[in-house]
Amino acid sequence: MYIASDWKDYEVIDTGGGEKLERWGDIMLRRPDPQIIWPLASESAKWRDVHGHYHRSSAGGGQWEMKKSIPDDWKISYGKLKFHLRPTNFKHTGLFPEQAANWRWMMDKIAAANRPISVLNLFAYTGGATVAAASAGASVVHVDAAKGMVQWAKENVALSGLADKPVRYITDDVFKFVQREQRRGSKYDAIIMDPPSYGRGPGGEMWKLEASLYPFLESCMEIMSDRPLFMLINSYTTGISPTVLRNMLSMTMGKRYGGKLTSGEIGLPITSSGMNLPCGILGRWEA
Repeated sequence: MYIASDWKDYEVIDTGGGEKLERWGDIMLRRPDPQIIWPLASESAKWRDVHGHYHRSSAGGGQWEMKKSIPDDWKISYGKLKFHLRPTNFKHTGLFPEQAANWRWMMDKIAAANRPISVLNLFAYTGGATVAAASAGASVVHVDAAKGMVQWAKENVALSGLADKPVRYITDDVFKFVQREQRRGSKYDAIIMDPPSYGRGPGGEMWKLEASLYPFLESCMEIMSDRPLFMLINSYTTGISPTVLRNMLSMTMGKRYGGKLTSGEIGLPITSSGMNLPCGILGRWEA
């Protein structure tokens, strides 16, 4: 498991009963997590003394119960990287802190390359990986189908003092964008993707991970440079094994370029128990 263990502004304080108690800077939140199937040892005062508690609905979705006032937008840092946070209708805050394990890895890879590196960040959400790659000196193309997420990413890049860095922001269906990049002859040294289980592009294009991921990887192969540095796949799709991602990368990047393949879970440390909370999976190819 790859653990994002070097946060100062974020912490999983405790877990149990299908929920996690988190600290985001000075803001305390209580949110559901489907991986937490063990009981809560004790609902102590700290569990009740939170700013916000997200309640799932039996009909689907859910809503926030705000127990204390919080800013519409607040900020946390991961080293020199800074991020805007705000509670969304889908329980999220705009940041997945376990991804810091990937940010550190890609920043080290980019810095050690000692050459200009172009990065394509697909399904790029609010730009955590974009901020990390740009801060390490890469040029980045950030692509997401949701206009609001692309704007949020711009805000995060600017907040981190990187507004003058070579970052392009594209609101588009990622599959169609990659196909156009093929026709244009564009090339990238590194590709990052965080594909959803299901999704729709701006024109109603359908994405289903099990059916779409492998052909999408094949398309991405055609826009890799002659000296690729890495490819990173993240997934939060239930039922997909890290070995599946590794196998796909072996059949594509590994077959063409050789290199090194790794895969595994990604997670966060739990302060109260010393255990780790699994949050998703990853597959990495690197030169």
